[in-house]
Amino acid sequence: MPKIVDHAQRRDEIAVVACRVVARYGFEQATIVRIAREAGYTTGMVAHYFDTKQDIIIAALRLILRRIEHRLTRPPEGGGEPDLLALLSEALPIDAARFTECAFWTAFWGQVAADKRLKRINSLMHRAYMQLFERCLARGWPQWTGWSTDTRQRVLRSVVTFINGLTASTVASPGDWPAARQIEQLRLHLDMVQAWADRPTQPDAGPARLARARR
Repeated sequence: MPKIVDHAQRRDEIAVVACRVVARYGFEQATIVRIAREAGYTTGMVAHYFDTKQDIIIAALRLILRRIEHRLTRPPEGGGEPDLLALLSEALPIDAARFTECAFWTAFWGQVAADKRLKRINSLMHRAYMQLFERCLARGWPQWTGWSTDTRQRVLRSVVTFINGLTASTVASPGDWPAARQIEQLRLHLDMVQAWADRPTQPDAGPARLARARR
């Protein structure tokens, strides 16, 4: 009998290798030839599944997003309510596999501004990314539903921006950001954001307050 090929699995295998190649060599040096060689396939085999290098990159992005979603939404061991810090730490480059994912994301971000298609893809990915983190915050913070819509949105943007910044810093200088330090900084940020959100009234940060401050 001829061997049955799982084409979806093979596409994912190529996407995983593309993540490693981009993380190691950078976006420009991650050629189809190099990706194929790292995967143990011919360039013809890779071309059978992907028309262009950009298609491989987009498949890798989607694969990483699925992996992050799986880690952030799986039930905690032993049941019960999830610990928000442990939950969000899953998105940080705290081990080799997550570092590769984050290095890939960082390299991709550097290409977005100059490519209209990648810009559209990034916008869609960002929307899904924000929705995923909003679900995490709602699961991990019992007081989430008691905050106003505006407060929830500010908190969400603050947490996601912090995680993205911490990710980029770790990818750029991994020796400065061991896993324990990343998690401790995330803990501090969550504590500060929660303290701000729990205040009886949040200060108005809009134009009217800025105008008053200048007087």
